[in-house]
Amino acid sequence: MALYSFWRREVAKTKPLSYTQVRKTFDPDKLWFETTADLAAAGRAVMGQERAVDSLAFGIGMDGSDYNVYVAGPREAGRGYLTRTLIEARAKKEPPPPDWVYVHNFKDPDRPRALQLNQGQAVQFKRDMSELIEEVKNEIPEIFESEDYSNRRDELVKRFQGERGKVLQELDETVRGQGFLLNMSQVGMVIMPAKEDKPLEESDLAQMSEEEKQALREKSNQLQTDMGQAVRRIRKMEKELRAQLKDLDRRVALYAVGHLIDELQEKYGQQKTVLQYLKDVKDDIIRNIDDFKQRPGQQQGPFPMAAQQEPNLARYEVNVLVNNSELQGAPVIVASNPSYTNLFGSMERKAQFGALFTDFTMIRPGALHQANGGYLIIRVLDLLKWWLSYEALKRGLQHKEIRIEDPSEMMGFIMTAGMKPEPIPMRVKVILIGDPMYYHLLYTYDDAFAKLFKVKAHLGEETDRKMGPIREFVSFVKGVVEENKLRPLDRSGVARLIDRAAKLAGHQDKLTLRLAEVADLIREANYWAGQKGAETISAEHVHQAVNAKNRRCNLYEEKLQEVILKDIIHVQTKGEVVGQVNGLSVYLLGDYAFGRPSRITANISLGRGGTVSIDRESKMSGSIHTKGVLILEGYLRGMYAREMPLSLTASLCFEQSYGMVDGDSASGAELYAILSALSDLPLKQGIACTGAISQKGELQAIGGVNHKIEGHFDVCQARGLTGEQGVVIPKSNIRDLMVRTDIVEAVKAGKFHVWGVDHVDKAIEILTGLPAGQRRKDGTFPPNSVHGRVEARLKAMAEKAKALAEEGKKGPEEEPSCAACGQ
Repeated sequence: MALYSFWRREVAKTKPLSYTQVRKTFDPDKLWFETTADLAAAGRAVMGQERAVDSLAFGIGMDGSDYNVYVAGPREAGRGYLTRTLIEARAKKEPPPPDWVYVHNFKDPDRPRALQLNQGQAVQFKRDMSELIEEVKNEIPEIFESEDYSNRRDELVKRFQGERGKVLQELDETVRGQGFLLNMSQVGMVIMPAKEDKPLEESDLAQMSEEEKQALREKSNQLQTDMGQAVRRIRKMEKELRAQLKDLDRRVALYAVGHLIDELQEKYGQQKTVLQYLKDVKDDIIRNIDDFKQRPGQQQGPFPMAAQQEPNLARYEVNVLVNNSELQGAPVIVASNPSYTNLFGSMERKAQFGALFTDFTMIRPGALHQANGGYLIIRVLDLLKWWLSYEALKRGLQHKEIRIEDPSEMMGFIMTAGMKPEPIPMRVKVILIGDPMYYHLLYTYDDAFAKLFKVKAHLGEETDRKMGPIREFVSFVKGVVEENKLRPLDRSGVARLIDRAAKLAGHQDKLTLRLAEVADLIREANYWAGQKGAETISAEHVHQAVNAKNRRCNLYEEKLQEVILKDIIHVQTKGEVVGQVNGLSVYLLGDYAFGRPSRITANISLGRGGTVSIDRESKMSGSIHTKGVLILEGYLRGMYAREMPLSLTASLCFEQSYGMVDGDSASGAELYAILSALSDLPLKQGIACTGAISQKGELQAIGGVNHKIEGHFDVCQARGLTGEQGVVIPKSNIRDLMVRTDIVEAVKAGKFHVWGVDHVDKAIEILTGLPAGQRRKDGTFPPNSVHGRVEARLKAMAEKAKALAEEGKKGPEEEPSCAACGQ
């Protein structure tokens, strides 16, 4: 009896945690303000992401198209906010990039040219070109209608006519001298034999002898040769006249256009591509001067009412692709829908006469053109949805150019002839934002990604709960209030937010960096403060916002609670049962997570099957749960099978579990159920257990500890707290405790308990009320300890198994045979 009392005293050493250990609260009196209205303007601060900030600064500071950045982190960590904040701050200090325009290519119309201009000059250049063409359209007709031009043209024509007349006169004299006539008409010239300056009649030709006719033919042939020579001389003179007239027009046009082009060349003299384009424009105007001789709206031709199509001068237009005239610093573009055309631009088309056509004026820019010379931010999941955009972006970074192509052509489809705009040099720093998982997948399976995105800016999810980060947190709160024009928070409200940030971080000494959730909470608390007519947001409003959000999301939790309380799903919270324990599970619903106790049972039988998990055998458990079961079996072998084999089959089951079970956090509870079944010691059903075990019996940390404690507490509270209920957790999880305030009050009042233990022995002592027992010098356990009872049961089972095995080897006794009958 004295020994049993000693054991009870040893068991009593494992005390439950105090109420101060299950939740760490921040004292509002430690804050240096009454309300956030007393604080200075916050600006756009970044909290607790030094690693990511340094990595991002390095990535955007490195030159080269291969030092692009991948910002990895959870969405709630404010990865987009952090990225924009840092990049916009840097971009303001950088010079604005140049403008870009597309113009007609006079040498190859299907390949429009891209011209780079200084910032703000694109629109001005477009205006200058428009004014140039208007002036040319007005000045050239006026010059060509001038008297001086007419006189010079008439002089050239008159000279030509005089020289042509001389040639014709010489030819006529020669023809007449040979007895022929030269007949000229609009259809040509004809040489005819004549007599007395009159053409010979047919009768005269018939009376000629053959010798006369032959002589006439020879003269005619010679004269035809002379006439051919004269015609060639005249045509040569006509050609010279046309050249002279064209040269006259060119000189006149050059006089009219030259000074206009010279002015533009002087204005854009430092940009070689623009100078070359202006030279091409001048040459094209001179070459096509007839397009400008007619005044706008003027009709020509013998039919004044007939419609006259004016010449198409659209080739002289300027298509402004990128206009950075109002930009201060480098551009920062966020591509929210990175389809191929949105990213790389497009060539629009118009329908005309039943067909589609396009030209350089219908080229439209993409996000890369707008971000050229700056930064382009894309969410990686949005980009990967458009695989063509992803492949084209990698190619553009590799070749350092922005090329506008038809998507069908990129995919290898047969296309009709079309435009191929000149590519623009690419100088863009691309920043991808996404989960770390996508970074690792792309880095592993895409060689080009690893070469182009060499910088990873990894965002943390938590920071230390110290005064430095707390000051940054307060500054963030102030920024949210200012940005959204909310009510100020008083000290109690900010202190409650700090506590909530610690709970979201899942650690007493940490603050979450999932600041989007904190910002949502501030806005919702402001709503509830408004409903109550409060001027400031206090802890009461923050608490109400948390509860209201939970209620919006906890329908499944309430339904599960209901079926547990109605005993449809059987969970005991009072009494003691052999081979049965309450494990703890966490249900993840995306926007909400909650914990609930689950009944775990164990049955023991003689055999060699080892530990059998019914959930595993029915393929309703994951690989981590299977690993936990195997570790449990390793513990049993190491603890009890040193000198004898384990001759048992233990079956484990999550009762009334209809979905997948995974994780090793229940391996401790499963072990307790097996030890209870082996020792025939009942376990307290008011105490739930969680914790992963090692093969040495150590209790290891698990996740979701707060959800698990709260889930068991809710069931116990609904049925009535007895003061003997609680949860056993790994000791290493104590610093993670940030349970609800009502649980804190129950712990403080002694109505609910939380134990933090580091070994299976301490947990089994809490559940059974008996000592686990330590091996003595003789290698045995005390007989009344848990381990002593288990070992005794296993020895008995081993001996029984041995006896059955020996009995099986003997077989049935042989009966004597009869010699007479041979039987």
